[in-house]
Amino acid sequence: MNEPSQHKLSILEKSGYAMGDAAANLVWRGALAYLAIFYTDTLGISAAAAALLLLLVRLSDGMTDIVMGMVADRTQSRHGRFRPWILWSAPVLGLFMVLAFTAPDLSPGMKLAWAYFTYIGLTLAYTVNNVPYSALMGVMTPSHNERSVLSGYRFAGAFLGGILVMGFTPMMVEYFGQGDSAQGYQRTMYVFAALLVTLCIITFVTTRERVESAVNQASLGKELKDLAFNLPLIIVPLMAISAFFYAVTQEPDARYQLDPIITGIVSLLVLAATGYFVRRLIRMPESATTPSQRDLIDLLTNKPWLMVLGLGFLTMLFNGIKYGVIAYYFTHYVGDAALAGIYFMVLLAVSIVAALTAGYLGRLLGKKTLFIISLSVSGILTCGLFYLPPDGFWVFNLNLSWIPLLEDGLEVRIYWVYLLGGAAEFFAAFMPVLTFSMLGDTADYSEWKHGRRATGLFYSAGTFIQKTGGGFAGALVLVVLAGYGYVGTDPETIKAATAGMVHLMSWIPALFAFLAILLLVVYPLNAERMNQIEYELRQRRRDAGVSDS
Repeated sequence: MNEPSQHKLSILEKSGYAMGDAAANLVWRGALAYLAIFYTDTLGISAAAAALLLLLVRLSDGMTDIVMGMVADRTQSRHGRFRPWILWSAPVLGLFMVLAFTAPDLSPGMKLAWAYFTYIGLTLAYTVNNVPYSALMGVMTPSHNERSVLSGYRFAGAFLGGILVMGFTPMMVEYFGQGDSAQGYQRTMYVFAALLVTLCIITFVTTRERVESAVNQASLGKELKDLAFNLPLIIVPLMAISAFFYAVTQEPDARYQLDPIITGIVSLLVLAATGYFVRRLIRMPESATTPSQRDLIDLLTNKPWLMVLGLGFLTMLFNGIKYGVIAYYFTHYVGDAALAGIYFMVLLAVSIVAALTAGYLGRLLGKKTLFIISLSVSGILTCGLFYLPPDGFWVFNLNLSWIPLLEDGLEVRIYWVYLLGGAAEFFAAFMPVLTFSMLGDTADYSEWKHGRRATGLFYSAGTFIQKTGGGFAGALVLVVLAGYGYVGTDPETIKAATAGMVHLMSWIPALFAFLAILLLVVYPLNAERMNQIEYELRQRRRDAGVSDS
């Protein structure tokens, strides 16, 4: 059951695939991180209106990701099912990236309408681009080990895109704007949009789809109509949970006030009702279901996929909480906001190295074992941040007497938080790599068990948990800070809330890492099981005359 040589991907193809996520992260990791401050400080809409905008639009992502996954699975073209979408969507994504950071001279109401239009357009274009991109990894090679390496390359590209946009946006805005932030943001996004389109073209040209499966012959229009009746099983619970998070994080002067107790009770009732209807759907005989319903049933009865979904959500909470509190931590606890930018750069640089090694370590140790190690070590190191004082740095002297201008030596100060946080991030960077690789394994498992493969739908979970996990992580940060009475304009409340910032940098995110370990202990798809599934699928495809090379 050794892997044939044709299942190995060239470095060129793996690097070309990585460029697609570098492009996506110009939007996801970087540009979207600056939207909130752009909305409030440049476009001129209120913080409460901006918060509600970001929350409501995020709700639509759950639906659009799933729809896009099904659309991509049913696409037929001479370039494959997924690659064409990366190419077609790139110019639109670049356009909305520019429009989202454009500040037209309009009335306050029209500015808010403009923000809704451009942000919805940006998130939709991102979904159309990134869901097929994620699914492409599942059909470039049938080898689960090679997918691990490919996932590492992918996230190395993602972190590289993050470094570019997070590291250079403030400087570029200042350079292009010369004091005019509106002009600076718009011209900066021209540069990043052009780079985004170029990187997507590279991905399209350098990659190839190899794993084929039977094409669903049902009408796409009929399938989407049928899907509309089943999506509430996913969307309604998310809306209820999001409403609860909005209720507990809303500002005192928010225009739309929700009672946290009432929304909490409603959320529990909605979750219970959803569970009832899901059980009814699963029990229906296959002859009484439509293809889209069978796709959803395959998902909901695929225990490894559900576990990976849970793992992805928990690890996004782990990483999202840490990233969400960094600016608060350095500004108000350490007392130097500039250090936050350097810390971001350190984390992303370390993440690139980790992502490139994750696939090879996964081959050596197995994905499950590596995941447990990464969660354990990163969680413990993250807890260690709790014990660092605000002025904690490691001071050492370099003997540079041989340099004329530095004959007295040089004192170097390195903050312990950089060392400890960077070490924790090295192991944390394995998590998204392994999650997306394991999504491909669950698609293999579904094909092995049911004889059907919905790669796009399975991988849509990846972008789905990125968005929802990141959104809920940000909400949890606000919940904790609100619990400490934090008000950004009141120095006294800020000082009182620094303890909460330390907790959010340390044991609170670590708790989610330790919970994820419990889920991994019972995860059934180890290396031996995947080798067997991969071998049997290869035999079935050969018998059916379907190519996988």
